[in-house]
Amino acid sequence: MHLNPYGEYAVLLAGSLADDWPADREGIVSRTRDFGMTMQFAHASDDHGQSRRVVDDWLSVVDAEDPRERARLLNVHMATVAAYPRLTDHDGEGWHLHYRDDDDTLARVLHAVISVGTALHLTTRGMHRLSRCAAGRLPADVCRNVVVDVTRNGRQRYCSVRCANRDAVRRHRARLAG
Repeated sequence: MHLNPYGEYAVLLAGSLADDWPADREGIVSRTRDFGMTMQFAHASDDHGQSRRVVDDWLSVVDAEDPRERARLLNVHMATVAAYPRLTDHDGEGWHLHYRDDDDTLARVLHAVISVGTALHLTTRGMHRLSRCAAGRLPADVCRNVVVDVTRNGRQRYCSVRCANRDAVRRHRARLAG
């Protein structure tokens, strides 16, 4: 048996959904596959809208700058989707743990996986390892993408090389003008 701690992939999935929201339920399911989820999801009448609310609620955790507030919000999220851990071999790839009910809908699975994964990511890597792109803090930029810092040194501030380069050019030009 291997322990499936959700972890990094769940936070990266949440960031991906937040930054580029799929047009329909099938797009969300496809994205979960891209990030390694193999299970089938029970259908609900408003999976797409409910999943969007999960991601929007998760963004409150991203935007919380105080570690205690971030922890409080995550605890609320995890309590909402609490289920006892269970062994499963749903895809024949080996026994592992799930922290959710087996017959949950897409939105409820996302809520559980993203909440637990975010908590594991922040507690193992550091509470500062989740934010918005630093380029969005500048008056002339509108980048609001999520940054899930999985770097070795823990100093990732930008969502992409493009945003980092634009900010560096902007700072360089400001120094030349000053």
